[in-house]
Amino acid sequence: MSLPGALSDTTLSRILDRFPLPLAEDRPLTSPMSPAPVGHIKIWRGTGAVVKIVNVGLVVPPIGLDSHMIFAFTDPSSGVPHFTLDSVANGDDYAFHLDLIPRIDLATSLPYLDEVYEPLTGMYQAVSAREGLTPAHLTPRQYALMSPWMLVNRATQAAFEGIGDAVDAYFTHWAALVESGVKAEGTAERDAAHRTLLFSPEIDPVWKQTVRLLGEEQSESVRLALVSND
Repeated sequence: MSLPGALSDTTLSRILDRFPLPLAEDRPLTSPMSPAPVGHIKIWRGTGAVVKIVNVGLVVPPIGLDSHMIFAFTDPSSGVPHFTLDSVANGDDYAFHLDLIPRIDLATSLPYLDEVYEPLTGMYQAVSAREGLTPAHLTPRQYALMSPWMLVNRATQAAFEGIGDAVDAYFTHWAALVESGVKAEGTAERDAAHRTLLFSPEIDPVWKQTVRLLGEEQSESVRLALVSND
């Protein structure tokens, strides 16, 4: 198994072991580029603190793509952040995106910052200083929709192999927040508006690439699975 695939599978297993949800959907993703499926989308749904998990894998050897994404969504009215991990290889180049997505306005919420994000500062600073990492090509609008503790980098193979400790730290902290709860007045309306922007084709250019790979209908079905809990 590839490095991105192994990291994604390990993380997904840890999430489901800690927060078991029934599998609601498992379907292949197809492309004109290949007679065989080029990936999958799997969706788990529940009614607890974690209400939905979406896993999308795309492996297309002819174009060198090996991409794996996990989003674990918490209750829409909760203050507990959503968890996300992307792990990608494109030929000999690697990249990753790791974050806990905020549920309230951070600029006016120091207690929330201290509880949810400050414990990640040491790991964030340590990873940011490592050799073999370069900034990912994100726009300021994309950065504005995530947290300041987001780790999003291109990486050498050696640097990518070393990010397991960061994924472990972020997941462990997030899981503890899920179990303990977070005292913050997140709203379902804010969450819906945030996710609409977070997965907007106007903001994230990855959707244009996904349309080229999967076609409009399949790409939109993947996007909508992330936009809402329906």
